[in-house]
Amino acid sequence: MNGPHDLGGRHGFGPIAPKADEPLFHAPWERRALALTLAAGAMGHWSIDESRAAREDRHPADYYGSSYYEIWTKGLETLLLRHGLISHRELRAGRPLDLTVPPNRILKADAVAPALAKGSPANRDPEGSTPVFAPGDRVRTLNLQPRHHIRLPAYAREKTGTIETVQGFHVFADASAKGDDHVAHWLYTVVFDAFTLWGGDASPNDTVSIDAWEPYLAHA
Repeated sequence: MNGPHDLGGRHGFGPIAPKADEPLFHAPWERRALALTLAAGAMGHWSIDESRAAREDRHPADYYGSSYYEIWTKGLETLLLRHGLISHRELRAGRPLDLTVPPNRILKADAVAPALAKGSPANRDPEGSTPVFAPGDRVRTLNLQPRHHIRLPAYAREKTGTIETVQGFHVFADASAKGDDHVAHWLYTVVFDAFTLWGGDASPNDTVSIDAWEPYLAHA
């Protein structure tokens, strides 16, 4: 989607200026927002891609007017309502009131560290499929403008680059964001020179690398 989250190459947002020794959380509620999001995701009703899409699919005024963890909380509300785990009435009241969908599983405190360490691998068995592209191939990204989630950044659409690495056969995030984590495609690291992406003001020595699924690419 061409949402407000896709800021690469856009003017007006200022430089990225990380602060030295910045705390992980700026207020206690942010710590709780992260914990709730991870615990809810562990119930098994949605993928990380659907979770990311729920955070990004917001009106620009809402997105830019919200802090980082406010966006996470709003995305979580969307997912809990979508999957029937809470009702609108409960969300307004801030407490359980209705008979809602039970969780598929519950992440208990002693299981948090092992669950985070294990992660959720996104690689899949290609079952005989072979990659269309190889390292060194010149490729062109497609000019894709979907209304749904996409992991191809706007600044890298319809641009020519070079395949650097074949990363493997992975869950296709665009389909996973819509609830189908059975679709998988070959994933590549594609390198672009900065001039291709940013024009004549770019440094001639800079390159940008992105990971792109096969459906995003064509031979140049």
